[in-house]
Amino acid sequence: MKKYSKIRWGIIGCGDVTEVKSGPGFQKAEGSELIAVMRRSVDLAKDYALRHSVPKWYDNATTLINDPEVDAVYIATPPSSHKEYTFAAALAGKPVYVEKPMAMNYTECMEMVKFCKDAGAPLFVAYYRRALPRFLKIKSLIEDGAIGEVRLVNMQFRQPASVNDKKGIHGWRLDPSIAGCGYFCDLGSHMLDLIQYFLGKIISAQGEVSNLGNYYKTEDTVSALFKFESGAHGIANWCFDAAEEFDKTEIIGSKGKIIYSNFADASVKLIKESNEEEFYVKHPEHIAQPLIQTVVNELIGKEKCPSTGETGAYTSFIMDKILGRV
Repeated sequence: MKKYSKIRWGIIGCGDVTEVKSGPGFQKAEGSELIAVMRRSVDLAKDYALRHSVPKWYDNATTLINDPEVDAVYIATPPSSHKEYTFAAALAGKPVYVEKPMAMNYTECMEMVKFCKDAGAPLFVAYYRRALPRFLKIKSLIEDGAIGEVRLVNMQFRQPASVNDKKGIHGWRLDPSIAGCGYFCDLGSHMLDLIQYFLGKIISAQGEVSNLGNYYKTEDTVSALFKFESGAHGIANWCFDAAEEFDKTEIIGSKGKIIYSNFADASVKLIKESNEEEFYVKHPEHIAQPLIQTVVNELIGKEKCPSTGETGAYTSFIMDKILGRV
């Protein structure tokens, strides 16, 4: 792999996710610089570049990829174009950091992994929760034996259908030809990826999938049963047409349990017998920046990034198992 002293990034698809969550992280990470952005509308690309002090903007992805000053490419487009742009960047010999979910399905993910491996281009996936201090605290509690041996995971996520959902006004996240599936792929992927970072691979999974509200073409209710390589069991359900907002994951061990929220800004709870401790760790302003830092660090030879093409692909495999697609 090529050695770098500093990583100069180009972004393909500078939409909403790049405004605060990720884009500024490429500028603020140590050893990192954002030098080019691309959108299909050159006016929108220029607007983003000027607002974020990025020196170059393009309306063509190939031009950005082939810019000799761009060392690595962040693909922040919808999943339907992830494979195409990953292939193009890897063919140009450039490392790729791609948004989640990694692709439309597990098959595409594995094609991306193989292509990048053959091209000698490192591949990373934007499951940024793997590097957030709050979740690293949970991982350390588990690894330090705070709850003993893990026996069971109970994951629950619910939210009401939005006004636009009910009116039939849908963005790309609810178009299966662009997103792969619906809100489950968008939000459930984070949850399934994170729990495997904590506990190791899920080795078997099955699910039930329904569209009960009939507001859009994709699933709105998903239930799953799964088992980890450690032997621990897992149950989960997601509903995107519920009467309430609810986001709770319990990791239950032989000596206690940990309770946390995947998306809400809430404390982590450690409960052992009658004792309860709370740990609040504030998220950074740019929530993807800690993971971006690990990508940069790997490329310059300092450390390994915890979210790779292989781990991202495996999360898609588990989603496809739950959805009955593999």
